[in-house]
Amino acid sequence: MAKLLPWVIMPSEWIRNGGLKKFKWAGESPSDNTAALMTLAPILHRADRETGLAKLTYDDLQLATTLSRSKISAGLEMLEHRKLIERGHDGRSTFLLSDFNPSFGWAKLPARDLYRDKTVMFFEELKLRSRVELEALKLWYFFAARRDNDVNLAKVTYDHITDGTGIRRERIKGGLSLLAANAMVHVERIPSRHSEYGVANAYRLPQIDPSRHMGSVGRGMSIFDDFDFVEAPGL
Repeated sequence: MAKLLPWVIMPSEWIRNGGLKKFKWAGESPSDNTAALMTLAPILHRADRETGLAKLTYDDLQLATTLSRSKISAGLEMLEHRKLIERGHDGRSTFLLSDFNPSFGWAKLPARDLYRDKTVMFFEELKLRSRVELEALKLWYFFAARRDNDVNLAKVTYDHITDGTGIRRERIKGGLSLLAANAMVHVERIPSRHSEYGVANAYRLPQIDPSRHMGSVGRGMSIFDDFDFVEAPGL
């Protein structure tokens, strides 16, 4: 299997169109939604940058996600049902990313630095018993989709997050805390002319362009003037 790159192409229009809202902590087996988003990551990581085709066995997916075969199966079924992947497109153990186009409609998703050996380190912490794990994954994909490449930040408010993911406002902080504790996101305090406190939060995925952060970009840059934030510090 080829070496992973620092980041990979992720089709992002489905996220911008509210697709994450469909992943809910509900039904007879709510953790299948968590398993689906966990399983999607290694498929994205191994997809060809020209075709969007990934070749992964169940053993590969188990190693990457730490999930059981039954949970991987449930996750793949959900991803296919929601038209995010097509299975068996080029033989067994192949997955084609739906709506894949390397020319537009994609975002950078962290890859190489998420892994220890062949396992996503963050996934080792997920036990599929809590809604907050699903919410953390939804936040992670949402920040990737909304990341501004010019400043290496996702410039979103809590209202944007709720509108884009379906996560209730009062539950966002729990998902953020889980991501931050596992170094999956850094919360940056940026200057804002629109906030009564003068600062707002933005979100950085530290595995993408790690040298580009607030310390290197600079807090006084006018590029932050367009932040339409009204969030209080600490939210």
